[in-house]
Amino acid sequence: MKKKPNIVFILTDDQGAWAMHCAGNEDVKTPNLDRLAANGVRFDEFYCASPVCSPARASIVTGKIPSCHGVQDWIAKGNVDGDKHPQMASHAEFNTQDRAIDYLKDHKTYMEVLAENGYVCGLSGKWHLGDNATKKKGFTKWYTIGAGGCHYFDPDVCEDGVFSTPGQYVTDLITDKAVQFIDEFTQGEAPFYLSVHYTAPHSPWNPEEHQKKYLDWYQDCKFTATPDLPVHPWQIRTCPIGDTPEKRRENLTGYYAAISSMDAGVGKIIEELEKKQILDDTILIFTSDNGMNMGHHGIWGKGNGTYPQNMYDSAIKVPLIISMPQGAKGEVCSQMCCQYDFFPTILAMAGCSEKLEKMQPGKSMTRLLENPKEKDEERIVVFDEYSNTRMIRTKQYKYIHRYPDGPDEFYDMKNDPCETKNLAQDAAYKDRIDAMKSSMEEWFDRYAVKEMDARQFYNTGRGQTDICYKENAFDTTLEYYHSETSSETGR
Repeated sequence: MKKKPNIVFILTDDQGAWAMHCAGNEDVKTPNLDRLAANGVRFDEFYCASPVCSPARASIVTGKIPSCHGVQDWIAKGNVDGDKHPQMASHAEFNTQDRAIDYLKDHKTYMEVLAENGYVCGLSGKWHLGDNATKKKGFTKWYTIGAGGCHYFDPDVCEDGVFSTPGQYVTDLITDKAVQFIDEFTQGEAPFYLSVHYTAPHSPWNPEEHQKKYLDWYQDCKFTATPDLPVHPWQIRTCPIGDTPEKRRENLTGYYAAISSMDAGVGKIIEELEKKQILDDTILIFTSDNGMNMGHHGIWGKGNGTYPQNMYDSAIKVPLIISMPQGAKGEVCSQMCCQYDFFPTILAMAGCSEKLEKMQPGKSMTRLLENPKEKDEERIVVFDEYSNTRMIRTKQYKYIHRYPDGPDEFYDMKNDPCETKNLAQDAAYKDRIDAMKSSMEEWFDRYAVKEMDARQFYNTGRGQTDICYKENAFDTTLEYYHSETSSETGR
């Protein structure tokens, strides 16, 4: 019997689809991602399930939407048991009274299925789905960070339930541990699956947070690949805003330096696979949890960079590159796909016959890896949600509905790809808007669980503190959203 392929799944944090050199960004330097794209398929119409960290990550691993798995904002509480891990006390997201919550305890991940089918599985990097110190089902190797995010040079890392503060650059720590795991996995006979979850390029972006080598790469950059616009009126004031030329340059320099450092890590992982002579037996997947506005539309932040939350393409489109030994090389696929497609795709790659649950809407992308130009009529629409904001997107049109009473948005993406003209009140599009709204509500009704339906909760994007249907599950603070206070947004 032919051995099953190894799978390395690389996930970044807050990297827009636009933030790769191989995607047309001439400012950012990503030589290893460019190499990966040249040896695989790059998807230019790939979308997150929700434009914020934890809900998107939960959808990736479960194949379900936020209104089904119940993770609807970044996890602010439930990361660790406060009394068991006092060394986490200096962390901004830590509270001694906090108790660990496994937000996905009732949902099976694809890692569990892989383990049941003979794979040895490991994680190196960010989990951020609750109870981070506890190794999750299916994994034999578990190396993560305590909360959702951390300072780049002062991370709280956890291996098999034990926390430490190595004082090294977190991107390098995640890379080195991933390389170590590959070395250990190849000493056995079983195929392996490895999640490499970087914190890069999430803020902070100030210079003391990043390696000088990569900061220097951008000292003379003119930053023409991103727009320089007035700050959006909905911009929240709890994230680093590039509202002056100096701050814009600092933000973009730090953001790009974080990406280039991560890209170097990808190169080291590929080198290790080559060294072990298993690159031709390994599927490499590169993607991000959600997109990112870095001045796009005048916004600094992802979906919760504004209130109400935004669904601009810059926030919901994420990079996806898949390099598969028998797949196409150097091709671009323009079929519309979404993160809930990962569950069936990865299991199909691994030869697992697991039957999807009726609440899992995804479709395998494996056919597209062999024939990227093939038209798939089932892939003509994608859906997205964040709190009471929901979206339906086709190739030509995007409709955004905010429950209960707006404001809503409608864009002709073919003629207005930068989403500058909201046509929601244009009578000429009323029938099309009504039809798209109906299709959107039918789809969400099919895949949402009533008690988890995000429309019924008041979620401002300030973080989730408990199971979504429990009292006070969301931080609803708004007092600083439009003030002059500026710090950081949620992880």
